[in-house]
Amino acid sequence: MSAWSDRACGACGPRVAGLVTALCLMLAGTAVALAESAFEAEGRRLVEANCSVCHAVGRADASPHPDAPPFRTLSESFPIDALEEAFSDNRIYSGHPDMPEFIATPEQVEAIITYIASLQD
Repeated sequence: MSAWSDRACGACGPRVAGLVTALCLMLAGTAVALAESAFEAEGRRLVEANCSVCHAVGRADASPHPDAPPFRTLSESFPIDALEEAFSDNRIYSGHPDMPEFIATPEQVEAIITYIASLQD
């Protein structure tokens, strides 16, 4: 290498290292966001398969059952962060006579709650 390139690389070294570090952090954040998106997608898939017969499970749809609240408005009557405790036995039920009981794994419960939380107005 020439003396000029040694000086140039030496001068840029800290800046390049900083840029590389920033890029790595951005990419790591993107990977986390993608993982969260995949987790939300699993929650959406579960509620579409098990809940959409009665509940509105999207951002703008109407609930087919007149007494079933849209998931996007659940936080108006129930704290979303309390859903985890409510479903701690891995059973999803409301006590409403028309609502069937669902058994879900802890991961499925977490995915469902993550999806429902993402819908809140």
